[in-house]
Order: sequence, then C-alpha cells, then structure tokens
Amino acid sequence: MSAVREGTSFGALRAQLQEAATAFADGPDALEGILLGIVDDVDRAVREPLEIFPVCHHSPASAVAMARRLREKQPKVVYLELCEDMAPLLSELRNCRLPVAVQAFAREVEGFPADWAPLSVVAPVTEASAEYQAIAYALDTPGVELVLVDRSSDHVFQWQEDHTEPAEAADPDAPPAEEEAQLHGDAVGVEIGDLRPRFAELEEHLLHHGRVRHWSEWWHQYVELPLGDSDHDTYRQVMLLIGSLFRRLAPGDPGRVRVDEDRERYMWTRMREHLAASGTDPADCVYVCGAFHAASRVAEFGVHGTDTFEIGPPSGSTWQYGLIPSSHAAIEAQFGLAAGSVSIAATQWAKNVRRTKVKPFRLAGQAGARKPAKAASRALPATPAEADAVTSDMLTGFLQRPPVLDPLDEAELLGWSVDIVRAARRNGYLASTADAIAVFETSILLAGMRDRARPTPYDFQDAAITCIEKDAVPGRRDVRRLVEIMMGGDRVGQVGYDSLPPLARDVHDRLEPLGLRLEQRGVQRALLDMASRPELAKCSDVLWMLRRLMPPGTARPIMGERRLGERSIQESWDLSLGAGQRALIELGYEGVSIEQVLEQRLRRTAYGPQATAAVVLEAVEDAALYLGGGRLADELGTHALTVLAAERGVDGAPEVLRRVRRLLAYYRTSRPALPQWIESFVKAGYAHYCTLLPTAFTDEDATVRQVAAMLGFLFSMESLALSLGCDRTQLELAFAQSHPEEPDKVALLWAAGVHLGRLSRAELGARCDELLANPLVVPAYPRYLSGFLHALEPVPQLAEFVVEAVSNAFARLPDPVLLPWLPTLIGTLRAGGAELAPLLIREAGRVFPGRLAELDAWVPPWREPQGGMPPTPVSRTGVDGVPLLAAHPATCDAVADLLGCDGGWETGEPGAGGVALAGRHPETALALAELLTTG
Repeated sequence: MSAVREGTSFGALRAQLQEAATAFADGPDALEGILLGIVDDVDRAVREPLEIFPVCHHSPASAVAMARRLREKQPKVVYLELCEDMAPLLSELRNCRLPVAVQAFAREVEGFPADWAPLSVVAPVTEASAEYQAIAYALDTPGVELVLVDRSSDHVFQWQEDHTEPAEAADPDAPPAEEEAQLHGDAVGVEIGDLRPRFAELEEHLLHHGRVRHWSEWWHQYVELPLGDSDHDTYRQVMLLIGSLFRRLAPGDPGRVRVDEDRERYMWTRMREHLAASGTDPADCVYVCGAFHAASRVAEFGVHGTDTFEIGPPSGSTWQYGLIPSSHAAIEAQFGLAAGSVSIAATQWAKNVRRTKVKPFRLAGQAGARKPAKAASRALPATPAEADAVTSDMLTGFLQRPPVLDPLDEAELLGWSVDIVRAARRNGYLASTADAIAVFETSILLAGMRDRARPTPYDFQDAAITCIEKDAVPGRRDVRRLVEIMMGGDRVGQVGYDSLPPLARDVHDRLEPLGLRLEQRGVQRALLDMASRPELAKCSDVLWMLRRLMPPGTARPIMGERRLGERSIQESWDLSLGAGQRALIELGYEGVSIEQVLEQRLRRTAYGPQATAAVVLEAVEDAALYLGGGRLADELGTHALTVLAAERGVDGAPEVLRRVRRLLAYYRTSRPALPQWIESFVKAGYAHYCTLLPTAFTDEDATVRQVAAMLGFLFSMESLALSLGCDRTQLELAFAQSHPEEPDKVALLWAAGVHLGRLSRAELGARCDELLANPLVVPAYPRYLSGFLHALEPVPQLAEFVVEAVSNAFARLPDPVLLPWLPTLIGTLRAGGAELAPLLIREAGRVFPGRLAELDAWVPPWREPQGGMPPTPVSRTGVDGVPLLAAHPATCDAVADLLGCDGGWETGEPGAGGVALAGRHPETALALAELLTTG
C-alpha cells in the first residue's frame, strides 16, 4: 500500500484512518491496508481526467445527481456502461412507455452449448435511473454523442464458461410468481451499478446493526436519503467509497473477479479507442458506470492506462435486438431486490425532483411522460477553480457529520394511514378509523425503535401489516401488496407500435378489423361472425396461429373450434396481446410473419433429434390445420415415414393410430385422391407393426394399450394396405408367432383371434368360463377384462361380449371373492381404458333393460337356449323368428339358397321347409328376425 502522500486532498483523511487502524487493530497492517486502500481508490478515480460518474441501478439519488451534473457540465460525449451492441435500440425508447427493457436475443446459437439456447440479455430502463437521464440528455441534445462501452451481448455468454452449473430447482413451497414478474422470462440481466455487498457476513452485519429486514431497506435509509439532495462532489466521493469498500471486502471468487476485471478492461479500452479516433478532449466527456467498477485497480484504468487487453471475436450466433415491456416486479425478481423496492424508488424520485428543483431529462415524445419544460440554457464551462474543487476532500466532513434527521411530515404520514385503511376496506378488511390512528402511531413507534426520526415506507408497511392484517387475508391481496400499490404500484411498460418488429406490426395490422385496442393490457372480448363479415375469416386464421405460438391465455377461444376439415362460422375470443407483448416481440426475432415462424417451428420439431413418428404426424396435422397443408404437410409426412421405419419401440403406437385415422378422414373428404406419402405410410406401417407384433406381446415394457393400438392400426388400415400391395400373410404369421404371458395381453390376443377367424365367439366365451371356474385364476380376472376392454380398439364389435364377460363375473363370483375384487376391477378399467369405457357403457345400456321393473323377468341374451327356439313367444328382439320366417316362405327360400342349403319344403304346408331350416340354424334365424324387425 502506498504511503500517505502529503499535499493531496485526502491526506488528512488518510492520517485519521491510519490512526484509527492502529488504535482498533492488533497492528496497523491489516486494517490499514483496507481503509487506506479505499481512500486511494477514491483519490485515483477523482483525479482521473475523464470524469467518472458512479451510479447505483434504479437509485433516485443517482438519477437526481446525474440530471444535475449533466445540466452543469453539459459534456459532449457520454460513455455509458451498457452492452455496446444495444446502441441502435436506444432511440426507440421515445416510442415506449417506461419501464421497458432493451433485449438482445439469439435463438440459433453457435459456439455455445446447445442447451443454452435461446440466449437472451435484457437491460431494463426506468425513468428513475441514472442511465435513462444520460440517454435522454445525449439523444435530445444536439452535438452530444452517446457511446456504449460495455461488453457485447455475445461476450456476456462467452465469459460465463465458469458458471455453467445448472440452476437450482425452484422451491415448490414458494408462492407462484405474478405475471408482471415474468416479463423478462429467463433472460440474463445487465444492469448499471450492481452495488450490493458480495460478502454475506458484511451484509448481515449491516442489516443487523441498521435494524432493517433486507438490503433495499438499508440502502434507502442510509444512502438514498442522505445523498438525495447532496452536492455533486459529496455524492461522487461517497459512491466511490461504497464501491471500493464492497469491492475490497468481496470474497475472492476467481471466476467472478476475472469477469469484473475483464469488463473494466473492456470499457476503458473502448473509451481510449473512441478518444483516439474522435480527438475529443477527456474533460468534455463523462463516464457513467456502476460504483463497483468505478473503483477499479486494473492496469487499463484511465485514459493513460495500458493497451494490453485484447477483445476476442464474437461467436457465430445470430443476434437480434428489440424492446420488450418491463415492470417494477420484473426488475425486482430478476435482480434479487425486495418486493416493492423499485416502486418506492420511483416515489422517492418524484419527491427528490420536487425538493431539489432539478429538471430531469425526458426523451421528446416519450409515451406516458409529461410535456418537457423549456430547455435550460447551456451552462458556462467549469472554471479552473471549479475544476480544482472537484478534487477537494468532501468525505471527511460527510463521515464526521452526524446523520441529518428529517422532521416528521405528519401530513404525509396521516395521508398514508387514511389511504391504506380505505384500500383495506375495498379489499374486504374490517378496517376503521381507529386502525388508521393505530397505523399512524405504530409507524412513529417503529421508526423510533430503529433510530429514525421519520418513518420510511418500510416502517409504514410493517405498521400497516401489524394493525390491519393481523392473522387473516380476506381478499386476494394482503396488506403488504396494498401498501406497494399505494406507494406507486407495479408500473408495467409498453413498447410503441413504431418500435415493434415487423411481425408484431403485421399481427396488429391484420387484427385491425376486430376494432380492438390490442396494445391495451387486460382481457378483451372479440366476436367474429364470419357469415355476415367474411373478411373476419383472415382474423380467425391469425388468432388460431397465435393460440398455437403464444403462451396460454394470450389468445383463448371461448366459442368455436378448428379441426381438420371443420371451420366455425362464429367465434368468440378473449385476447390479451398487451400483456403478452414480450412473447409477441420475441416471435418477431424468428421471422417476418407468423406463418413463417410456425413453419420454422414445425420443421424444427419434426426434424429434431427426439422426434418420433407421432410427433412428426402432429406437425403434419398442424401444418394442415393452420397453414392449409400443401407442400409443407407432404414434406413432413414423407419424413414421418422415415422416422417410423427407424423406430424399434411401440411407445407412440396409440398416438400414431389416432393421428393417422384423423388425417385419412381429412384427406378422403378434402382431396380427390390420397397423398402419396400417406399411402406409403400406411403400407410401411402395416409391415412395420407386423414385424414388431410378436415382440410387443412378450415385451414387459410394452403396455396392453400400445399393443392394442398396433392391432388397431393393422385391422383398421388392412383394406387400404392390401389394396396398396401388402400381403395379409404378414399379419397371420405375426399372429401365429405371438405367445404372450401377461393376462391382459392374452385376452387381447384371444380377441384378435376372433377378428382373424381363428377363434369363435362361443370358444372365447368358453375360455372365460374356464377362467371363472378356476379359483387360482380368479384374482387375475380383472386383468383379462382389461385386455378385453383394450381389444375394443382393434375389434369394436366385441363390445357385447365384454359386457357379457363382466356380467358373468358379477353373477358367478361369490361375495367374499367379488367385494375385494371390485375395487381392483374399477381401478383397472379406469386407469387402463378410460377412453374406451363410453363404448362399453353404451353397449351395456343397449343390452340391459331400461326400467327396473323389467329386470326380474329379463333374461340375458347370452343365457337364451342355443339348440332350439325360446320357450316363450317373445325373443330378445320382441318377435318370434320362426313364425316370421314361416310367414315369408319366399324370403326363407332365398336365404336358404344364399347359404347353400339345397332341397325343397319337407311338408306340403307353406313354410314347413323354412321352419325346418330355421330349426337347424337357430342363430341365423334369430339374426334374420332381428334384421327384418329393425329394417
């Protein structure tokens, strides 16, 4: 550490600190090195020819000091600590309502790990921030140049190589973040003035002795209020002191230290390059940066620093830039600030402006801002005496001065107390005038306990929670949130139409016929009657694509639906494009129209490394649904054929079956001929699933639902596949090679055998009877029923048999067996075949009697005698089949010829031959009787 330099402006302060270090430490070395090093850092920064202006992000004191200094000095060049590649976007701030964030976005990355994509960097801007004052001054003052000197967005991620560990999982017990707190998404935040202790023990010490709960309250109490109306020299030296203190007491994390120092080398290198290229006098410039970086000790520091730092080239990633809406809550959530602290800072900014009479800078035409006052006349340049005064010691007096106690503003505190009670009443609290008095007095009491002459907003918030909320929250908002709203609330910014990317402007233009204010936050109802206004059909297309691309809730259909081959003539929508503006802007980074973005996403999904045949078919369906099919759908469908051929599992079989059926129905009704790709898909799928069928029946990982879906594909697509050249022998061989062992798959195989003609209905029923008669198999009978239930997918005509199997189980099993088994049966059917249960219920409703009185005389169809006619004149169809055939001998003869039964009538009586034929074929007689009665 350098010795005390006599004759310098900080010599007296150095001497005092050296004496204090000797008195309070065991030796002068340890503490002296820190205390005197801090003074050296301040002295070095103050003596720099290029004026360094240290700031803290979203600090009202920094903003007021910045506005005052810019009007006094009026520099010609403003160097700003902000990503240099964001410079072209700053002029668009005048079209927005603050707060907004400047964003750099890269979806396709090169040179970074693939799982980092997409890359996003945001720099939020509020009116109560020093950087906005510098930007507004530079952009609206002729002859002033604004130069961004911080690392580019690409370098932000290049320098994160040492911080690639995955983020910790979110706390499941934590309350869900509000919508406004998610406006920045997962972007990396870039802020000016990251001024917070990085030494946990130091922060804990400050909070404990400051009698505050969190860092934002400490900063408000001990920095914001004292520096709110201080002079320029005092402000600058105190901020440099704080920055140097936090820097010297920061833990030695090599990765973070390297990034901090590289940023400082980067910025000073860029400033020297600009000074050399433009020839500007450093005295006419100002460097706005965080106080942490202002107290830098790198060799490149200053206009006379070394030029040894080499800036690496950017990666091959393609970056796009734009403005996205921000909010106070989003800034607090991203940068770890206390809830409500940015809103309180905005309120403090307004107070500081009124108290100090400083005229802040606002961009001309700034949305949401008042008309700017007349421009102040240009101040005279600083005289040499004034320039020397800049280096005078202001720290000694500031550190020795006792804290200035603001007098209690009873009118302001009383107004807060009345307002919070009024807000509490509106939100369901039983608050009264007595509560307002209690809040007023408790605020004063808490401030006194914390050594404050004047209650801060945080003291008032604690008092309100104590006196009003107590232990219950009757409404949606608690008292803490009500205080934040009363103090200014969470302001949400908005990007103006002229600053939106082409895609977002195109969406607004195409939805203009709806007659809605799309930029408005909140939900709006849109009614589309395409029958009377055909031009609204194009708006409907845009809304359905937005629903597909945007987050849930941005465009939500209330009435109407869109399916393949179906279009609604009337629709009703709830739109919230204002709240979803960030997502719409980020869509603009992917293309110039939503059709282009949707096509790119469908291709990316279909050709992704994890894409399955079901996923590709879903992309085909979306292409046909939203983009009209055509070339894209055919291309993706051809790719689905390739993906299916490469699959060796059957996990996606149910989804493949469902989507292929839907696409086949769509193309058969909308086109004169099927597309070539779907014919090839059916043909290849038939052979593919025939090959996998024997393995799937024995594979423990293949569920009965997946095997049933394979059989459903083979049986339902069989006619089309055979017409395209497939051989049914493939299916028969696959069926013969299938030997399942699981009960549900065995039942599924039996049901498939009925469809293929290898097993009759009577034989299938006999096997079920054998299962019920075997006490060792009865506990597994629900799994057999599960297999029969899933068999309704490939063999839906077995619905009546499944009803019979379940009914026989209830009829034959004793209660000691049936009652424990019933929950298992219900759980199996519900978990394994919920989508097939309606088919089973409809069949049961058709078979069973509709009235309770008929149940006693009802005979199940499967209990009727099979060797002859029923003993009663009423059959299951309500008409005796034998007399009916005898009454129509010509019809009976025709049916006999059709069945190949030669010979005439056995007796001379009309209809005798038909009666004998019916006796030999009772099942046929009953079927014909039912057909004649229902026809």
